[in-house]
Order: sequence, then structure tokens, then C-alpha cells
Amino acid sequence: MTPFRTLLYYKYVQIPDAAAYTQQHLELCQRLGLVGRIIVADEGLNGTVSGTVVAVQKYMDALNTHPLFGGIDFKVDDVEEPSFAALYVRYKDEIVNSGSKNMPIDPTVRTGHHLEPKEFAEMMHRDDVVVLDVRSNYESGLGRFKGAVAADIDNFRDFPVYIKNLEQYKDKKIMTYCTGGIKCEKATALLLDAGFKDVYQLHGGIIKYGKEMQGKDFEGNCYVFDNRVSVPVNTVNPSIISTCKVCGTPSTHMINCASAECNDHFVLCEACGDKMAGCCSEECMTSPTLRVYDGTGYYSKD
Repeated sequence: MTPFRTLLYYKYVQIPDAAAYTQQHLELCQRLGLVGRIIVADEGLNGTVSGTVVAVQKYMDALNTHPLFGGIDFKVDDVEEPSFAALYVRYKDEIVNSGSKNMPIDPTVRTGHHLEPKEFAEMMHRDDVVVLDVRSNYESGLGRFKGAVAADIDNFRDFPVYIKNLEQYKDKKIMTYCTGGIKCEKATALLLDAGFKDVYQLHGGIIKYGKEMQGKDFEGNCYVFDNRVSVPVNTVNPSIISTCKVCGTPSTHMINCASAECNDHFVLCEACGDKMAGCCSEECMTSPTLRVYDGTGYYSKD
């Protein structure tokens, strides 16, 4: 057993006085010695946290016994070291930024039909199905299900406008997926609101699919929002679909540009990472906001 664990989770639920609860949640995490990034909003809770096996279990127990958060589907990874350097618990307008918290959707009322990983695997290659990746383009560029339509969006807040590009699939069954399931809750609600009839989502996202189906037919790696950045999913028929931005060789080494002003997400092989000091261009290498590249290309956000 590894000494640490990392949790990925979410729950859409109305939190009374969510701004005040943010401080309570921060204090819980501090008592347990956890690190990670947690968003609290009126619409729910979303987090990735990391800590010792004992601390992580106590955290899950605390949420499961809370009157609002019971029944969370935690995605648990065993890790050799914590996946974050610090702890951030913040109140925001939404737990997933969809562009406006005033949109006429509520995932607790109406969302796509949840498919367990086995069901998703059995359906995804049918002729009457379109598999839709609702993540940002840099995520789907690193890895995606074979044959999936990847939403051409820089951020999920662009998805409501992007939906118009999917009109040709209105007579199909739309099967959405994302990293852990949270974006699909809103994506499928938005699709239903736009008039799509047969809308489904992968319960637990890519992470759960990797654990239960060994990632079969997922090509490449999965982007994660912690210092691991890129994690393997497929142990059945793995492949690499991403290439180094500089030299074009196959690579899954995903980084943020070392220029804080740029901060672009892209794939850069280890050799080019050293050569370019973790930057996407020679221009960024001379940036006044250049950060020290340590080989990971992950920079903690304040």
C-alpha cells in the first residue's frame, strides 16, 4: 500500500450560506493535514484532495456523514506522495464554470442518464451513438476515447455556445464523458435544454472507467488538475496520440508554459523540455514572468 491517497469528487447540492461553509470546510481539511484544491459554491462541492491514507479516510467519513454530502462517489488513487503542494478551499459562483450561474439548468433536477463504465464500453461503438468529449481541447488532445468527437473549446464555459455545432447529431444517442463526471452533469443538462433527446453520461468519468474497465479503448493519457498532470488510463490496448509541440515525437509529457504570462497547456517531451526551459516558444523563454522549470511543468496556483 502506498502512503498517500488522492481523491477526486463532486456533488451538486444546494449549500445554505456556502460562503460561510467554505471556512468550515477549510478548517476540516487543515485539521486532517490535507492538501488540494476545493471549490464550494451555492450549487455544490468539487474537489481534489490528497493526504495520508488515514487522513483521507477521515475526510471521506466526514463528508459521508454530513447531511448534505452523503453518497459522494469518491474516485481514489493510491499515490507515492501528495498530489498538491498546498491547500486551497475557495468559494466561487459555480463548481464548474459554465459561463453563467443563471443558466436555466439544474443537474439535481434534470441531467443525462448515467452509464456505468461497463455499459459505456458496451454502447460506445454502436452506429446510433456519438461519443462526446466535453473537456477542454488541451485535455482531449492528450487522450480521448477512440472515435470520440472532441469539443473544440478552450474552457467549459465555451460549451453552451459550442452546442450549435452538434446539431447534426440530434438523431443520435449522445454519450458524454469527462475526467470525473462533474462537467457531464452540466453538459448533458445543457444538451437536453437544447433539444437533444437521448443523452447519456459516463458515471465517474475517465478515472472510474480506468479502474473498472482498465481503460479499454481510451487512447493516450488523462489530464488531471494536480501535480501529476498526465496519468495513464489504459492497460488493455494503450496508445499515445499526443506529440511534442516542438519536435513532434510521441509524448504524454503535458506541461504549463514556464512563462506565467503565457501559461499555455501543451505537450513537450522531456528532451525539448530541457532545451526550451519548459517554454512553448523562444519568445516565452525571454519572458519577464519566467518560472523555474523543474521537469514537471506544473506550477501551483495561488
